[in-house]
Amino acid sequence: MSDQTSQREPGHTWNTGKSSARELDDVDRRILAELVEHGRLSIRTLAERVHVSRANAYARVDRLLADGVITGFAAQVNPERAGLATSAYVLLSIQQNTWREVSAALGSLPYVEHFALVGGDFDVLALVRAPNNSELRHVVLEHIQDVPGVLSTRTWLVFDEHPGQGSRWA
Repeated sequence: MSDQTSQREPGHTWNTGKSSARELDDVDRRILAELVEHGRLSIRTLAERVHVSRANAYARVDRLLADGVITGFAAQVNPERAGLATSAYVLLSIQQNTWREVSAALGSLPYVEHFALVGGDFDVLALVRAPNNSELRHVVLEHIQDVPGVLSTRTWLVFDEHPGQGSRWA
């Protein structure tokens, strides 16, 4: 998926679900698989693992970055070990036509890790990770519910988490 600038709202970036500018070939997919699994690989090691020259690996990674296929490199953090022992999915019902304002507000709140506009019984799904239940309560009741446009929330406490397989790039 790539980010596209809305024609109705210059400068506003929306995740539109459109594919990259170029189709990914097998080498691109192997590069993605290696970087997802081992994000700290040197270009030299990456090139060796996918059986291309270093120059080709550099060029392909640069293109994947420029096309927005790779959006960055990050460490995978265990939230509990990093002091965020309480996680919850918070479902929000919002007023029609307030997604932009709600999105901006949620993006500025502490402990909101991820949120998405969804279809179904609720409008927004947010993942909140906080140090404890008291702080989670504070975020939901005193920050999220105070956002203009938010009509109601429902909080689902996470008891245990396990990673899935993720996307298969290779």
